[in-house]
Amino acid sequence: MRTVPSRRPELLAAGAATVTVVLWASAFVSIRSAGEAYSPGALALGRLLSGALALGVLCLLRREGLPPRSAWRGIAVSGLLWFGFYMVVLNWGEQQVDAGTAALVVNVGPILIALLGARLLGDALPPRLLAGMGVSFAGAVTVGLSMSGEGGSSLFGVVLCLLAAVAYAGGVVAQKPALAHASALQVTTFGCLVGAVLCLPFAGQLVHEAGGAPVSATLNMVYLGVFPTALAFTTWAYALARTTAGRMGATTYAVPALVVLMSWLALGEVPGLLTLAGGALCLAGVAVSRSRRRRAAAPAERTVSAGEPRPGDAERV
Repeated sequence: MRTVPSRRPELLAAGAATVTVVLWASAFVSIRSAGEAYSPGALALGRLLSGALALGVLCLLRREGLPPRSAWRGIAVSGLLWFGFYMVVLNWGEQQVDAGTAALVVNVGPILIALLGARLLGDALPPRLLAGMGVSFAGAVTVGLSMSGEGGSSLFGVVLCLLAAVAYAGGVVAQKPALAHASALQVTTFGCLVGAVLCLPFAGQLVHEAGGAPVSATLNMVYLGVFPTALAFTTWAYALARTTAGRMGATTYAVPALVVLMSWLALGEVPGLLTLAGGALCLAGVAVSRSRRRRAAAPAERTVSAGEPRPGDAERV
């Protein structure tokens, strides 16, 4: 009898991706609060140090040890681009442009991930993935336009957000091969450490600003390190190890829709109809990109009883 493959690994990967998306969406609300008291570099360093501490404790408890040499190249590149450069540049960019414009520009990232994944990793670009990304990007544009303020956006801020999107895409594509040699926890922990080392020049600013920052801003910074960084980046790496970079990148298009919902609940910012429509498009696109073509059911195999000749026995005589 043919055994039906278990769907447990697929469901666990989908659950990990969901945790990542929800926590990354919550980060936008926390960054808004912490960013009022901390400069971009200091906020990035405080977030990375909090995340590295939480991840380090978890590694010790699980006795993970050091990653193998074959994983270090991907860890180092993703740590420099995604954990370090991306966080500083994104924090800086969001001080120059409104939230809608920042979300719109950064959402170029999943498209770059799919293209780089196809070019460098040999990932496939199935029509459903491309169609879903197109729908989600249209939703992100709609959300961005609906959330844009009247103050306008600086060209410098747009360039910073675009650099963040490029760093995000490069970090994801570099991380994927490392996950073939090291665990998700190892890749995340040491990538976070690399990012923290890159941000050490901001240590003086962090110490100075922490002395005058309100407790709520500091708590938001710690939250960013423990949950959207330590936990969410680990669940991201777990899911990324079990699917393609393009498919995982497309999943993050759900973030703008969740940000709208969380801003509504936490900040009392009631979204307009255009924002809700854009969020619905984002979620619809993710659903399309994550779907798979139904395979035709294989004909049921007949159970062969003892002593009954099997197909091909005559040829083997």
